[in-house]
Amino acid sequence: MERDKIVVLDFGSQYAHLIAKRFRMLGYYSEIALPSAELSVFEGAKGIVFSGGPASVYDEKVPEFNEKILTLNIPVLGLCYGHQLMAKCYGGSVGKAEVGEFGIAHLTKTESGKKSPLLEGISDTTQVWMSHQDGVLSLGQGFEVIGTTKDCPFAAVQNLEKKRFSLQCHCEVKDTPEGNKIFENFAKNICGMNQNWDEDAVLAHIMESIKTQAADKNVLLFLSGGVDSTVAFALLNKALGQDRVLGLHIDNGFMRKNESARVAAAYRAHGFTNFIVEDASEGFLKAIAGLTDPQKKRMAVGEHFIKVRDEVVAKQKLDEEKWMLAQGTLYPDIIESGGTKNSHVIKTHHNRVEGIQKLIEKGLIIEPLKDLYKDEVRRMGKKIGLEDELVMRHPFPGPGLSINVLCSDGTPAEKDAVEYPLAQKELEEIKLDMFCEDCSKNLTRHVLPVRSVGVQGDFRTYRFPAVLDFGDEGQGFSHLPKKWEKLEAASSRITNSASYLNRCIIRLYQKPGLSESDMKLQKGYCDKRRLDQTREADDIMLTALHESGWYDKIFQHLTINLPYAGREDHCCIVLRPLCSEDVMTARFAWLPQEKLMEVVKKIAALDYVDAVYYDLSNKPPATFGWE
Repeated sequence: MERDKIVVLDFGSQYAHLIAKRFRMLGYYSEIALPSAELSVFEGAKGIVFSGGPASVYDEKVPEFNEKILTLNIPVLGLCYGHQLMAKCYGGSVGKAEVGEFGIAHLTKTESGKKSPLLEGISDTTQVWMSHQDGVLSLGQGFEVIGTTKDCPFAAVQNLEKKRFSLQCHCEVKDTPEGNKIFENFAKNICGMNQNWDEDAVLAHIMESIKTQAADKNVLLFLSGGVDSTVAFALLNKALGQDRVLGLHIDNGFMRKNESARVAAAYRAHGFTNFIVEDASEGFLKAIAGLTDPQKKRMAVGEHFIKVRDEVVAKQKLDEEKWMLAQGTLYPDIIESGGTKNSHVIKTHHNRVEGIQKLIEKGLIIEPLKDLYKDEVRRMGKKIGLEDELVMRHPFPGPGLSINVLCSDGTPAEKDAVEYPLAQKELEEIKLDMFCEDCSKNLTRHVLPVRSVGVQGDFRTYRFPAVLDFGDEGQGFSHLPKKWEKLEAASSRITNSASYLNRCIIRLYQKPGLSESDMKLQKGYCDKRRLDQTREADDIMLTALHESGWYDKIFQHLTINLPYAGREDHCCIVLRPLCSEDVMTARFAWLPQEKLMEVVKKIAALDYVDAVYYDLSNKPPATFGWE
């Protein structure tokens, strides 16, 4: 029998699966379909959602869309790109917005909005999350405005007669706090759907899928020691038994300080006996030697995992005809690697390189978690009995610290030589009037000559970080304004206003005697020396987070090593603690400032550290990491 469902049309958004996940969390079964889908796909559908996406609706090349879908007598909700597509299909116009919005905005109901079934029970002014450069410029036929933001006059619209609703914001992310209520209104009140989905159904589906895919084969799983691979390992053991599953933890030389030993001890304590540890650090370091391009580095790491896997299979004398490979891949890994038809590559994950893709196409890889997000994975791990020590650890991807060590051959790229001065000029012209008089008086700003990855409007961007410096407090330590919200507002204004900036950081320390003119882009690759530098600084920060109780309050911390310093064997360190629920969006952590400065002083005492920064960027416009 066909199950009632909400169908989410994936126009390539970073968040398409997050929409489906939100409906499932609310108890409403949902599934993904292509926007070109035949009408038969919508049998049993109680509602349809158009996702966001990286294209502009007025471009020549846009995702193929079956407009007959709009002839169905089924309620439709459009979000971001879907909001703009809805306007276009019903005769409205879409173009570049006067002001693009990235991050937090506030939606205010109109008089019609106060009566709208979509916004029933929603605050008259509510926080929403935006990520767009285009906007609806005029309404489609029969539509009315139900909500606006400061910079978006058509932020929420409806056509009650046709049961068509659309919003420029992303209701699916945590930073739209009343987003779940909007989805609940759509599913229950507008679509008339009954709840029909829960975690037991998800677990049963995963168990059945593992058994079906594995058939009579055994499974070898890469174990990074992180949450994803650990939960995948436990699920495989539960479905197939320990005698058919082998966990392989590879020490690739990119682990945190003493990480591999801790991982092995935690697995043994839980009762896992079917895993082995392989020290392959020398080979991985050779595989990325001399590389500076982040994508090539990730690909080299991913391809070398396959090589090590083959070596272990030979060493363990495993019959390849009887073994499959498994990975702890999550949906964000797939979507950020451009893994759906309409999505753009944000960054290539090690579990989506060419060698892995070929195995997937041959049906030789099992990925039990590929439709889930991090918070769902953690709940699944707890449901099957894993301890908090295993499931509440901060995420730690397979490439480990290698993607936290930015690399350079010491000379700016030709493009950088042109765009860096433009970025500096752009930053100087942005008005930052949110700080007190004393802070404003001492504030200086400049741009770092390195690029970091961001995601803006579902596109990957490689742009420069803006640096804020509020003056010297003595011994090289900088002033830190007391109000984090002011710093967040400044960061958002900078990245929303600039074409060449996608990140904002604050300088908290610079070695006494080093002027800004002394600091230069240095030659630096991902080698053992720089990895050890990163490990020491990272260990100082993680130890402080554990001791203060903040480790469990944040989602993840990354310690970034920049090849920007007063001399070649030195570096700068960026601290990047984040709060997130699902990886797709995040806010930088507002740590207690006294504790933070204690950490900065310990890191500053490392003789190779020339400066310490704190990343003030949310996602979007920045990603978690810098590569």
